[in-house]
Amino acid sequence: MGLLDSLGRSLERKAVNTVANQAVNAASNAIQNAGNEHKTFSFNALPNNLSELQALPEASLSTPFATAALTILALARYELSQEDCYAMLDYLRGPDPLNPMKKQFLKDRLNGKQYVVNSYFAGTSVQNNYTPSVPYTLTVSSNPYSYPQGEGVYARLLMKSSGADSERWIVLRQKPSTGQWFLNDSDGLLGDIRQPAAANPWA
Repeated sequence: MGLLDSLGRSLERKAVNTVANQAVNAASNAIQNAGNEHKTFSFNALPNNLSELQALPEASLSTPFATAALTILALARYELSQEDCYAMLDYLRGPDPLNPMKKQFLKDRLNGKQYVVNSYFAGTSVQNNYTPSVPYTLTVSSNPYSYPQGEGVYARLLMKSSGADSERWIVLRQKPSTGQWFLNDSDGLLGDIRQPAAANPWA
């Protein structure tokens, strides 16, 4: 009887440990997956000016994901009309419009490199010279570190360029009085990527 009691207690301990380990693993997975969201946006055409941008449903800026997607649409206008691009970005930036330094940064990064912006659209690749599919489709993602605490209400979201190995970041900031999310920093989107095939003499 003593042997059976000992065996029973041993099996009971193993069962408790198994349940405890499962609970710890589940909690760990929940923490890792918290904040992992993916929002996809599709547009039949790219806006040519501020009025066309403002006519889009996403222009209410009610989520940081929507504002991030519209930022790519605004930047996609840079090559054809810098002024229209600036006007759209100023709208997306809300209380903090572009200053001369920001405009110079865009010039440094985008002159002759419009493909950097195009690379965020679905269907693009080095081989097709970053030519987007239509409708123009974008995916914006978050991770567990997307919402830092302690310094206002910010969101650091991620977007995938087809010419880069890792996702790039964009920072949005919420205005509490309206609930709108405005563009805070898009510099992280504009780093160099792989050259399109047409521009690569070794392709």
